[in-house]
Amino acid sequence: MVLVTGATGILGRVIVLELLKKGRKVRAAKRPSSNIQEVKESYRFYTDNPNIFFDKIEWVDVDFDDIFSLEMALKDVTEVYHCAAKVSFHPKDEKEMYHTNIKGTENLFYVCENSSVEKFLHVSSIAVLDTLNENGELDENSDFNPKEEHSAYAISKHLSEMEAWRASAENLNVIIINPGMIVGSGNWGKSSGDIFPTFEKNSFTFSGGTSYVDVRDVAEISLLLMEKNAFGERFILISEGKKYTEIAGQVRSKLGLKEAKIMSKSLLNFGRILNILFGWLVPSLRMITKTNIDAITTMTVISNHKIKEKLNYQFIPIKESIAFHLNNYINDKKLNTK
Repeated sequence: MVLVTGATGILGRVIVLELLKKGRKVRAAKRPSSNIQEVKESYRFYTDNPNIFFDKIEWVDVDFDDIFSLEMALKDVTEVYHCAAKVSFHPKDEKEMYHTNIKGTENLFYVCENSSVEKFLHVSSIAVLDTLNENGELDENSDFNPKEEHSAYAISKHLSEMEAWRASAENLNVIIINPGMIVGSGNWGKSSGDIFPTFEKNSFTFSGGTSYVDVRDVAEISLLLMEKNAFGERFILISEGKKYTEIAGQVRSKLGLKEAKIMSKSLLNFGRILNILFGWLVPSLRMITKTNIDAITTMTVISNHKIKEKLNYQFIPIKESIAFHLNNYINDKKLNTK
């Protein structure tokens, strides 16, 4: 039996599907409020037999604060894919992020100690990487620098990754993956699924960029690493880096919208001043922090050399990935407006 946490998320749902395709028995952890029907509908983008696979899933409601709940979820489980996490860059979500991402992960590893779990894959993030290598790139040896200013999300993912390393040191077979911005279908408007709604509704974009990866690549690589028993290692999973302007251009052009304007850093810094003065009164201003401004106005080169060499893997080009998932987004919108 395999347990996948965060199974209704943009990555978790695809890992569940890929495991089912391989004939594995899958227990999918979710919150009581999660919309599993939306997961079922999204499977039509990834397989010709969505209902057949979906009906094989054993769904279970899990409370990460309840040790008994976690023990029941892990009953007869030999492998865990830990995808559950709170993703946000809004200061109002800081407390929830720390609780979900750190304490939830800590509790899960605690329960694994006296369970049947033999393998554990932990989903981290490129947000935890800081130190540049001699080529001016971030790689798997790039340490988190606590002296630098970070978003609450980055801090929470770093500390949850530390829980994974601790469990690895205590002889649990752990693999850590650090994906970039995941591009996928479904879960629109939430977490990584917010890419297309954001570029659609905003007529502005930013001068920086980030590294992207297709959800199908992340899921496939995750299964391959577990099959190869690549324990005690971390792997950066990114296809390529892209400027926000390039992604916005592709999305908005396909949607028949005008080209997005770049919001200057000076204007963003003015917004930061307004946040300091009036953030208590205008909630939307609270997003304009120094950390967030730095993130959207810069772009760091990230190396995917290790995973490509390990698996001889070829990533889906991001232009192709955006085209595929954007088409799904458009089709979903048409379906929901009928």
